[in-house]
Amino acid sequence: MQDKPLKTVLIVGCGYIGRRVAALLAAENYHVSGVVRSQESAGKLAESGIRAVCVDLDRLLPEMDWGCREADVFYLAPPPPGGEQDLRMRAFLASLPGKVTVRRVVYISTSAVYGDCDGAWITETQPLNPSTSRGHRRLDAEQQLRDWCRVHAAQWIVLRVPGIYGPGKLPLERLRKGTPVLRETDAPFTNRIHADDLAAICVAGMHSPVCNVVYNVSDGHPGNMTDYFFRVADAAGLPRPPEVSREEAQSVLSAGMLSFLNDSRRMDNSKLLDELGIDLRYPGLDAGLESCFKD
Repeated sequence: MQDKPLKTVLIVGCGYIGRRVAALLAAENYHVSGVVRSQESAGKLAESGIRAVCVDLDRLLPEMDWGCREADVFYLAPPPPGGEQDLRMRAFLASLPGKVTVRRVVYISTSAVYGDCDGAWITETQPLNPSTSRGHRRLDAEQQLRDWCRVHAAQWIVLRVPGIYGPGKLPLERLRKGTPVLRETDAPFTNRIHADDLAAICVAGMHSPVCNVVYNVSDGHPGNMTDYFFRVADAAGLPRPPEVSREEAQSVLSAGMLSFLNDSRRMDNSKLLDELGIDLRYPGLDAGLESCFKD
């Protein structure tokens, strides 16, 4: 298997982050195809000059034609909403042999595969202990990818990503509704990454001479979810949301939000910065939020 990146790229799940990745690659004259589910999303890609492949990964047929014979792959599609296995990843990988030769796959996973670390600083050597079905699905996808790449002599990069924020991806509607947040003294440590930095990290992962490796992705400055909501509200000129105790949160916050509040960890991003040579544009939330409100 060759080491140099291919000039043909398939972005599976070419949405908010995928379009940013596509823009970076298009500027380097890559031939980019983006896999999306809806015709509306396909139209948005076409407007940006990106070839769209419209397919439902939950109904993927074995004879699927991806429109290329060889490609580097960015797998950015989320897993199914339930269960502890990623059947979408399984179907996609099963569709490739005999149709597309893959050099490398860059996969966006989640930091939830670590589970609760009681606020400790963690590296990529931290034992994996997901406490949510969401984390289990991502870990299943990681394992599927590694196994497939070993069998098919392909390379892989796994990016374990925390909360993503950026222009158009801020909790403004939640803030306008005045949805409560957990009292800051009870709030666990959380991590984040700006969308533009994540896209650049994805591309760097595809180009890197290092492969078959996991990276913790974050801006290196953990905070907590409550502080994040407060700072977004301040930047947007909205009222700060009310705080509730952990006991009160059980009845006023969604199950999804509560699942995020049960894990606490601080992610060490030094391996990412050292091996990929990444120079983050937004290494802190202040600069990152400022970018979200520029015209």
